[in-house]
Amino acid sequence: MRLEQFQFGEFEFDSETRVLTHKGRELKLQAQPALLLATLLARRGQVVSREELQRAIWGNDTHVDFEKGLNFAIGQVRAALRDDASRPVYIGTVPRQGYRFIAPVIAVERQVVPITSDAVRPSRRGLVRWPILALGASITVFGVFAFLLRAKIPSAPNLAVVRFDTGSSTPAMRALADELTDDVTVRLTSASNGNYRVIGNASILRAPREQRDLRFIASSLRCKYAVLGQVQADGDRVLVLAHLIRLSDLTHIWVVRFERKADDPSTVESQVAAEIASQFADSMSNRPDRASSFRAGTH
Repeated sequence: MRLEQFQFGEFEFDSETRVLTHKGRELKLQAQPALLLATLLARRGQVVSREELQRAIWGNDTHVDFEKGLNFAIGQVRAALRDDASRPVYIGTVPRQGYRFIAPVIAVERQVVPITSDAVRPSRRGLVRWPILALGASITVFGVFAFLLRAKIPSAPNLAVVRFDTGSSTPAMRALADELTDDVTVRLTSASNGNYRVIGNASILRAPREQRDLRFIASSLRCKYAVLGQVQADGDRVLVLAHLIRLSDLTHIWVVRFERKADDPSTVESQVAAEIASQFADSMSNRPDRASSFRAGTH
C-alpha cells in the first residue's frame, strides 16, 4: 500500500500514521478501524469484499471473530466520519459484495527526500542555520502561547439533532417526522453563527426510540446538547413537541409545543421547523450551560 495523504470532505487521513483529522482536530480511531479506512481509501471507488478487508486487517489470524470484528470496525469508521449507513456520504454498502468508498478523494503521495553527503558536509550554509533556528524557536514559542490562549476560550459545543419520533406508524406521519428532522438540522446549521456545531447525519441519531441511549450519543459524538422531538396526530391536527436537552444531566433547557391543522403537511413542516430552529438557536447562543431549568413556549 502506497503511503498517501487523503483529503475528503472536511476530513484528512494519513496512511502512514493512520491518523484521521476533522478540520485539523485529531479523531480517535482504533488500529483495526484505521487500517480498514486506509484499505478503502487506497481502493476508493472500488468494491472491497469483506474477505479482502478481513485479510488486510487481521491477515491469517484464526483467533478472531471476523464477522463481529469487521462490523465493529465499519461502525467505528462511520461514527468517526459521522456517516449514516442508510444515506451514506463516504462508505457505501454493496449488498452481498462488500464496501466501497464513494466520496471524492484528493490523494497526495508522500515524497521521500534522500539524505545526501551535503547534509553532513561543512559549508558556508551552516553559518546561516543559527538565525533560522532562532527564528524557528521564536515561532514555536509563539505557537505554544497561541495554543494556551485558545485553550482558555471554550470551543463551540456540538448539538445533535435526533430523529423525531411519531406516535403513528402511518407512512405520512413518519415522512413528516423525518422531513421535520432534516429541516430543523439544516435551519439550525444556518443559524449557528459559530456558537455551536450541528450533528445530524450520524447513524446512532436515527435509532428507534426504544434503542436510544442519550449518554452514549453524548460520549460517542462528543455532544453537549441534543434536540429531541415528537410528532403526533390528533384528529385533523398535528401536535409537535421539541426539546433542547443538556446531555450531561439530561436537563431540559427549552421545550416548545406546536399545534397545527394537518391539511397541508408541507406547510406545517416548514413553519414548525423554522420556529424550532429560531428558538433553539437563540438559546444556544445565550450560553445554555448556565441554565438550571427549562423554559417552555406554546404556539
